Parts: sequence; C-alpha cells; structure tokens
Amino acid sequence: MSAAPPRRDPFLGVLPWPERQAVTSALRTETVGGLVLLAAAVIALVWANAAGDSYERVRDFHFGVSALGLDLSVGHWTADGLLTVFFLVAGIELKRELTVGELRSPAAAALPVVAAVSGMLVPAGLYVATVVVGGGSLEGWAVPMATDIAFALAVLAVISTRLPSALRAFLLTLAVVDDLGAILVIAVFFTSDLNPLALAGAAAGLVVFHLLQRFRVRGWWWYVPLGLVIWALMYNGGVHATVAGVAMGLILRTVPDTFEKGRTPEKVAPGEHTEHLLRPFSAGVAVPLFALFAAGVTVSGPALGEVFTHPEPLGVVIGLVAGKALGIFAGTYLAARFTRAQLNSELTWSDVFGLAVLAGVGFTVALLIGELAFPDPAEGDEIKAAVLVASVLAAVIAAVLLKRRDRIYRRLYEAEELDADADGIPDIYQRDDHADT
Repeated sequence: MSAAPPRRDPFLGVLPWPERQAVTSALRTETVGGLVLLAAAVIALVWANAAGDSYERVRDFHFGVSALGLDLSVGHWTADGLLTVFFLVAGIELKRELTVGELRSPAAAALPVVAAVSGMLVPAGLYVATVVVGGGSLEGWAVPMATDIAFALAVLAVISTRLPSALRAFLLTLAVVDDLGAILVIAVFFTSDLNPLALAGAAAGLVVFHLLQRFRVRGWWWYVPLGLVIWALMYNGGVHATVAGVAMGLILRTVPDTFEKGRTPEKVAPGEHTEHLLRPFSAGVAVPLFALFAAGVTVSGPALGEVFTHPEPLGVVIGLVAGKALGIFAGTYLAARFTRAQLNSELTWSDVFGLAVLAGVGFTVALLIGELAFPDPAEGDEIKAAVLVASVLAAVIAAVLLKRRDRIYRRLYEAEELDADADGIPDIYQRDDHADT
C-alpha cells in the first residue's frame, strides 16, 4: 500500500487561526498600518509609471447598481465606499476622546485643540496667499489642512526609542481634532447637487441607528444593513458618503454599561468592539486600496518641476511643510503663554517643533480633498504629486529633528542608569521613564 502524498497547503489559502490573529493584531498598530499604506503608495507610483495605461483602465473601470445611483469606478468605490470604514473608525476614536479621553477635559484638551485648529488655518492661509500671488485657483485651500495620522505615527514609531510617550499622546489628540476639522470641511464645502429627500432618508436612518444604541439593541444584522442604507442615501444626497461613517461612529457608545436590568454588565462598549473588529480591515484593506488608486500619478522631471512652478501644487507643498509646522508650533506656544493651558512637563519646545513638522505628512485625507477640489485629471495629478512631495519632505525633516531629540533622551537615560548603578540601587527600583529629567 503506497504512502499518502504529503499534504500541501493551498496557494493563498486562508491562514490558520493563530497567524490570522497575529496579522490582525499587527494591523491594529499605527506603525504597521502606516507601512502598509506606504507600500500601497509605492506600488501605485510604480504601476502608474511602468505599466502604460493599465493603471487608468483598472482605476476607471465602472461597476455597481445603476438603478440605485451606485454605478461607480473602482477609484470612486475606494474613495466613497471603503474609505467610509476609515472614517467610521475615526468617528469612534473622536467619540472616545470626547467621553473618556483627553478631549473630555477642557484644560487637558486646550493645547492640542488650539494646535490642531491653528495647524489647519495657517496652511490654508499660506495656500491662499501662494495662489493669489501666482494667479492660481483657490479651490484647493483645504488640501494642506489634513494630517495623515497613520503615516505620522509610523514615522514617529520608527525613529523613536527614548522620546517621551507624551509626544505620541499629543500627536494622537491633535490628529483627532484635525480629523474632525477635515470631516467638517468635506461635509460643508464639498457637496454637490443636494438631494433633500435622500438626505432626509439618511437622517432618518441615523435616528434609527441612535435609537438602536439607546435601547441597547445588539446584533450586527441590525446595524450592517442599516449602515449600508445610510451610506447609499448619503451618497445620493450629494454629501460625501464618508460623512455617514463619521456620523455612525459618533453615535456608537464608547462607555460600557455597568448595570442593565435583566442583563449582565457589558465588558466592552459597542464602539470599542466595532473599532477592534474594523481597524485591521481599515488599516490593511480600505486605506491601502484607496492609496493604491489615488496615489498613482505619472512622475517625471517636468511633472515634478510643475509642483514648484504652478501656484496650486506649490501652495499645497508650502502649506503642508511650512504651514503645519508654523501653525501647530505657534498655536501651542501662544496657548501655553497666554492661557492656563500648560505643556506636558515631559516635553520641551524642541519636541513640539519636531512634532509640528511631522504633522505636515498629509496623505489619505489630503488626497481625498484634492480629488474633490480638482476633479479634472490633469489638475488632480498635480495636486497628488504635491501631496506626495510635501509628505516626503515633512517626514524627512521631522525624522532629522526628532532623531536628534531621541539621541539626547537616550544619553540622559544612559547617564541615569550609570548613576543608579553607582548608587547601588537595584534595577527593580529604577524608573523606566527618564524623559522628564
């Protein structure tokens, strides 16, 4: 009797459960999510520049349900559909910050809120000044307002070993407010051909969504179909469909019930559970696919030259690189100087400036606003190229500045370790946090 042939794992088959858990856990970290996003952007650039017009053919291929007004291109499905998941997660994060996070306390939230607001206004102002001087279009004023938190945190995580943890917390809180500002800009300024009936239906759906949460109705089979209906109505209503994701994220409860009549207390709030489930999909599928079909621009010497010679892309570069750094740093300093708000004792102003430069990394939302502001492909490609160039410049400059700060903190850490050893203090009693020295 012949031996059975060895078992072969199927190509691209489903990973075993431990490996799937490891992958999803990794995708919940900002570092891995940012690296996946970066990889998608690089693939988009290589594909668009090395494979002829195949990139455009795939991006512009239409499919969907025409009767429902949802016959969209692949690019629009990723921007209007998949990116809604990203904004849903952002809405949950914002709700958590407002209820149990830094933003629940006006005193603690003052600095990052002022920093975020000034970090949006100054880049927009520099863009406007640049295009007015150059005789360009004001349509892209909102493009340099947005910070890509995934990219920024990934850069911070890669270069940081001894930077204070307060620096990352400051960036996270700032990014939440920044996301809220971008969401409001998209909802208010980038609407077209409003359909009151569809918008009323979307509003009614959100009311039902709220009532389900209010009466503690559980089960995905209630929320997923309702969420899809709300999304479709929002899209057909003329408001950017990603706003539906933010609205539902803000409605989801982020504080678990400690006591319910006839029910056991909740271990995890619905918002936290939803975020836990959706973040790997958002970071590993939704945002990278959006980047794949949004970042594919033809890169050449003349094209890169146009970034610095045409007023609109130049305004984006100046807004992201200089405007973000100036706005966030100046806003933080003025708030700490003239109000009761105080900078965290672990941070120095050099740390804040490096963080302000890092906030100039604008990618996901900046590309989305660029597509909305410049629907013409030729103008849109210039803006995309400008966002890419500005993000790389901001990341490189911030890496140099923060790496210098990281070396300083490492020397302080090593000096304290030597002092502790000289004093004969056992390692177990030595502090891990030396950044406030």
